Amino acid sequence: MIPLEHVIGLSAILFAIGTLGALTRRNVIVILMSIELMLNAVNLAFVGFAHAWGDLSGQIMVLMVITVAAAEVAVGLGIVISMFRNRDSINIDDVSLLKW
Repeated sequence: MIPLEHVIGLSAILFAIGTLGALTRRNVIVILMSIELMLNAVNLAFVGFAHAWGDLSGQIMVLMVITVAAAEVAVGLGIVISMFRNRDSINIDDVSLLKW
């Protein structure tokens, strides 16, 4: 059995990598992937705590987070496709050009 400290440590490392990726990159697709990595780090922490405490509420919360992540991906990719069709670029600096 893996100790809870190792699971939370891995979750913290993945969350930090996702945060760095979201803050330092200019490509919208990489930013969306970094946000997904942060959500998966939180899911890992939820599952670790649920297993350690013998409670299913953490796993139910993971299902809710996965649902929100799927909606985020659908909306985000729609925006990226729209931006690429209009500007021929997926650079984050061009997002301000989508305003009316």
